[in-house]
This record gives sequence, C-alpha cells and structure tokens, in this order.
Amino acid sequence: MISDREAVGAGRLVRVRTWMAEQEVDAAYITLPVSIAYLTGFHANPHERLMALAVRLNSATLIVPAIERDRAVQVAGDFGVVGWRDGEDPYAVVRDALAGADKVAVEKDHLTLRSADGLQAMTGATAFADISAEIRALRRTKSPAELEKLRRAAEITDAVYEDIVGRIHIGQSELEVGAMITAAVNSHGATLAFDPSVQFGANSAEPHHHLSARELREGDYVLMDFGAAYDGYHADLTRVLVAGEPSAEQRETHRLVLAAHDAAIAAAHAGVTAGAVDAAARAVMEKAGRGEESYHRTGHGLGLEIHEDPSLDPGSPLVLEAGMVATVEPGLYRTGWGGVRIEDDIVIEAKGARVLTHSDRSLRSIR
Repeated sequence: MISDREAVGAGRLVRVRTWMAEQEVDAAYITLPVSIAYLTGFHANPHERLMALAVRLNSATLIVPAIERDRAVQVAGDFGVVGWRDGEDPYAVVRDALAGADKVAVEKDHLTLRSADGLQAMTGATAFADISAEIRALRRTKSPAELEKLRRAAEITDAVYEDIVGRIHIGQSELEVGAMITAAVNSHGATLAFDPSVQFGANSAEPHHHLSARELREGDYVLMDFGAAYDGYHADLTRVLVAGEPSAEQRETHRLVLAAHDAAIAAAHAGVTAGAVDAAARAVMEKAGRGEESYHRTGHGLGLEIHEDPSLDPGSPLVLEAGMVATVEPGLYRTGWGGVRIEDDIVIEAKGARVLTHSDRSLRSIR
C-alpha cells in the first residue's frame, strides 16, 4: 500500500508533471500555501514572506523563509528545500529554481500582479499558464489516508458536541459557549477548523453570524456551527437546540430541514451531479412553501480547506466521483425569528454517501 507521504512526494507530482507536459510548460511556480501543503506535506502560513514550490520535469524545489527551513526539511525532505533570510531577495532563489524556463505555470487565483511582475523580471519568463484548476481538481478526490484524517476530524467533532451540549444553559452568552467549544476541541488533541459560530434566538437567522455577548433566553434557538481539524484536515458540523420547550413552529421547521438534509444525502452518489443533490434538498423545502427561506447552496467540499471543491450549488453540472467529500447543510432562515441548519459531512461512494458525522440531530431541549 502506498503511504500518505509517498503519495504526497511522488504520485501527486506525477499528475502535475503530466499536466505540464500536456500544456508544454517548462516549470510550475506554485504559491498558494494549501497547494504547497497538498503537494509536499508541508503546512505553513508565510504571512507576508515569499513561499513557493518550483516544479520542473525532473526536480522540485520548496522555497521557504529561513525561519521555516528546518521544519520544512523534516516534513518535506524528499524535496530540495531552500531557505531565504530576511533582508535577502527571495526572487534570487526563484530565479535559480526556474532558470531557463520560458513558459511558467502559476496559480492565477493567488499570484498578485506585483508578484507576477517580479517573477517575470527575475526569470525572464515570457508566458504564463494557469494551473489553479488542475490543482483544485487533484484535491477534489481524497486518498484513503486523507479520508482517514477526515473521519478522525469528524469523530472528534462529534465528541465535542456531546461534551458541551449538556453544559449549555440559559444565561450563558454566545461568547461563553464559543469558548467551551474551543476548549473541548483542544482537549481532544485537535485544533479548530474555523472560528465556531454560536447563535441564539433571532441571531440564528444569520448564516455568517459573529459571536456576541447575547445571552441565552427561554424559547431561543441555539445554532452551533463548528468543527475540528486533525492533521490539517477539517470537519464541519451544525446542530440546533432550543432553550426550554420547543414551539410547534420550531419543531416543524427543524423537521422540515432534517427532511431536506436526509433527501440530499439519499440523492448523493458517484455519477450524479452536484446540482442534483442540491435540488433534492431544495425540493423538500419548496414543496412545503418555504423555498424563499432557503438562500444558500446545500453544501461545500472539505479537506485541507474548510471550503473547497466540490460545491453543491444549484444547477451545478459537476459530476460527483467516489472519494469526494462534502458537507450537506440545508437551512431555513427568517429574519427576526431565527433559523435552522443541520449539517453533516459525507464521502461520495459508488452507490451512495457515507456519513462521517454521527452526533444527535434531534431538536434537544436545554435549560
């Protein structure tokens, strides 16, 4: 069996080089940190400093700030690792790595015009191709090692939910519950996949709400959206509770969203389009006459990023393949009243979808 390190060090570069040969590209200059992590196994945020992976047909050079060099060698020792010190011109290292390259592939989604000008001035490259879509396509289908990391991230996320759900009570603030989530994730040996979202009452109608000092009151929805990251791979979970006894309307809204959620999962399998999965969830809400309360896609891809391909967009023609991983998270929102979103993580398989997150989806009542 090929190990994760072998897949990173060899198999993924083979596919990059195959694309380079097809496009008649002399070199690839990859600068997006998540792309570098995918191809080399080295995760880092260089902030304002230059970090890049220069790929030739017979060599690959990882260019990092000197403060990252030792760790880069430990993680990505199969690559040539070159560090540059503050005060030095990093493009001198780039020039050496890309010497003689006339046509260079770059990630146009990430490379700034200023950086492109510097690259051209230093290397003399006369043409640029865009490798962004190719790397995104490589990352869409997960290896067995990646799937195991995603499974573990989901398992930790489920455990965190069960850890905290019995500790939430009326009078706490969104900020306090957010801090509980962070501490629980860390206690399980993981880091946050993203800043947790905790939304009480009418705040639950804001899909991208920021934590506030709003305190939990009787009758409030409690919407929590959070996830753990394990070895660089992310989980994403949303659950909804009610403070006190749920009203009939709260119960019905939750029931309807859960039905849409389950319909989307039932529709997901290799060979179906991403748009068809979205349509399955949307049909349930529209049949109930509440389609206007649903205004976002049904889900997004998961992996080294919390949002990546595939995107379960309305009408998307993208055909799902076995090994793709995505969230399923339909929601209904009414300004001034509140909202419900139920989110789980799934792996696309040949004849269906395997759910990675398993924590209780019911509308629990808390005090």
